[in-house]
Amino acid sequence: MHSVSDAGVLTLRIDRQDRMNALDGPTATALVDALSAVTPDGDVRVVVLTGTGHAFSTGADIAEMAASTPTSPDDMRRAAEDTMATASALVRAVIDAPVPVIAQVNGVAAGIGASLALASDLVFAAEEASFLLAFTTVALMPDGAGSLLVPAAIGRVRAAAMALLAEPMTAPDAAAAGLINKVLPADELENHVQKIARRLARGPRRALELTKRALTASTLALLDDALERERDGQIELLTAPEFREGIAAVLEHRRPDFERESPQT
Repeated sequence: MHSVSDAGVLTLRIDRQDRMNALDGPTATALVDALSAVTPDGDVRVVVLTGTGHAFSTGADIAEMAASTPTSPDDMRRAAEDTMATASALVRAVIDAPVPVIAQVNGVAAGIGASLALASDLVFAAEEASFLLAFTTVALMPDGAGSLLVPAAIGRVRAAAMALLAEPMTAPDAAAAGLINKVLPADELENHVQKIARRLARGPRRALELTKRALTASTLALLDDALERERDGQIELLTAPEFREGIAAVLEHRRPDFERESPQT
């Protein structure tokens, strides 16, 4: 991850272009640390989140998860708990930041990458960007408060299509649905976001902080419940045979056979 601070605007850029900016442990931790370091009276007055290349973030690094998957039930559960703690901390750091956070979505935002973008206060996307809750493709459920953020913005039915069917939503459709603020040509996106960021950086700091806090309280009052529900469900799924089959299918470039791995009733 690269960070640049200029005129009160801190830009955090996910830089794993060879992995479509998939989030590994160190990258997620670096994001949490950078966001958590922002204080109400420090030099940073606005944060911009973006990615390098043609992706915002494709979510968790599947290859890393496969390589580090333990075999004993106890170790599997501990690994799942660590994964969920990181996911929750990442989104919490965005939502709880005492300054406005802007997502500059330069390409696909999938999985926890979508949650990261949608947890931001303002979301601007390139025309070719898309939003994908791809969790069920590997036998998981939305996390990073995705089960709350998406339906809160676009309603339960549209959210169900994204989450249950893992159907991507294009940036223009996302803007029309109210999921994001605005779509721009790729070559105009960064300049537009920087103009918005500098406008906010010149604004009344405490008023912006309290406005953000009030909006969060009124629209995300169930955040703690959502994160706890996601944690419990995802830990169960991360330790199940269906998840291992889903990961194997991705790495082997084949369709998963979930019928074979489904728990018997």
